[in-house]
Amino acid sequence: MFDKKTYIQRRKVLNEKIGTGLILLLGNEESPMNYADNGYHFRQDSSFLYYFGIDFPGLVGVIDVDNQRQIIFGNDYTIDDIVWMGSQPTIAERVSSGGIDESLPLDELSKIVFTAQQKGREIHFLPPYRPENKLKLQQLLTLQPDELSAKSSLKLIRTVVSQREIKSSEEIIEIEHGVNLSVDMHVAAMQLIRPGMTEAQIAARVYEITLAANCELSFPIIATINGQTLHNHYHGNVLKRGDLFLLDAGAETRMHYAGDLSSTFPVDVTLNNQQKVVYEMSLKAHQAAIDQLAPGVPFLQAHMAACYSIAASMKELGLMKGNIEDAVEQGAHALFFPCGTGHMMGLDVHDMEDLGEVWVGYDGKPKSTQFGLKSLRLAKTLKPGHVFTIEPGIYFIPELMDKWQSEGLFNEYINWTEVQKYRNFGGIRNEEDFTITQTGVQRLGKMKPKTEDEIDIVRNYQR
Repeated sequence: MFDKKTYIQRRKVLNEKIGTGLILLLGNEESPMNYADNGYHFRQDSSFLYYFGIDFPGLVGVIDVDNQRQIIFGNDYTIDDIVWMGSQPTIAERVSSGGIDESLPLDELSKIVFTAQQKGREIHFLPPYRPENKLKLQQLLTLQPDELSAKSSLKLIRTVVSQREIKSSEEIIEIEHGVNLSVDMHVAAMQLIRPGMTEAQIAARVYEITLAANCELSFPIIATINGQTLHNHYHGNVLKRGDLFLLDAGAETRMHYAGDLSSTFPVDVTLNNQQKVVYEMSLKAHQAAIDQLAPGVPFLQAHMAACYSIAASMKELGLMKGNIEDAVEQGAHALFFPCGTGHMMGLDVHDMEDLGEVWVGYDGKPKSTQFGLKSLRLAKTLKPGHVFTIEPGIYFIPELMDKWQSEGLFNEYINWTEVQKYRNFGGIRNEEDFTITQTGVQRLGKMKPKTEDEIDIVRNYQR
């Protein structure tokens, strides 16, 4: 945890911005894998962590704006629990570390909420994403399941986003810790990889780095020779000479701040000629996006710079043709780049995604419905304190290629004969993490090997 003053100040700002009513912030419960006492790794709700800092299951935070009360509801362990778990702090002891002076048993929560409803007071809550919290809200507020999203507080959503999106200096330090550990994960994979190994062996080595640091993964590891599948979590393939290997993996610190990095490197000692050309194209697009980053610049501008770079490179390679500006405007480039350039990052690897991309990434403005562009999670104007990823990629997806060609899409921009020569290429992505400063942009953490020469150095290979 940060010092309790951090959480007290965060709640003070939240209290002032909401102005009136009762704010409910639900923590997460334990989540059983197959029976109650055999649970998945516990992960606290990020907004609850942000405002209270208490990493413990089964809690509900209430901020009574009008009466200036802040209460954590939760139940102490019984002696039966302690027999199995050892000595445990009381709820009152736990909440005091977050600057909360009042705690009550969970069965008192319904009385507080009912009294507020009887007085016609507004109840603010965030849209729930876990079934147990959906059930709690249904019971507390007597709502039907399909009413929860509509009844969630837009004012609270926008206030939470406005606070959490601007990272403090102490948060940046913690995020950099996660990024540095993530770099170690990627370097370890580069050093270990050999033909004949399995994807699972690489994933295991990557996970070992986080566990050895007493940390966790910020998301399930993507470790694959099928880089054209954007979120490929299958690890059963055997690596062979000539394969490209895509690793997308990040560490989550003990305070739950995330790192998120991607690397692509050869299973064998070097890239073949075709791979080398496309790899350099991907790095060029990556840098084109970085070059646009600055306070006051819409992230959409960085994304479009990557799109134009990829389209121009594809035209040079002979896979695209015609007017590149028109091709990108109409979305033809999305055959090779069907996703976004980056996303917000912080307490969540996709920060605040549970609150809705339209608020987190677009300030309430509507998203595009165009294929490719609709997958861009962040488009709004960048501010000092924003933390985000840069991760444009180049992907050759056979099913997408066949679909578009059979439908006659973008024939004026796509050279299908040449494109089909790359149908078994796979995909390439490199990803780094950045923050906007008062005067520019800063890459977070230590340098991750990215160029072919840098990767060779960590693999102790000289061409």
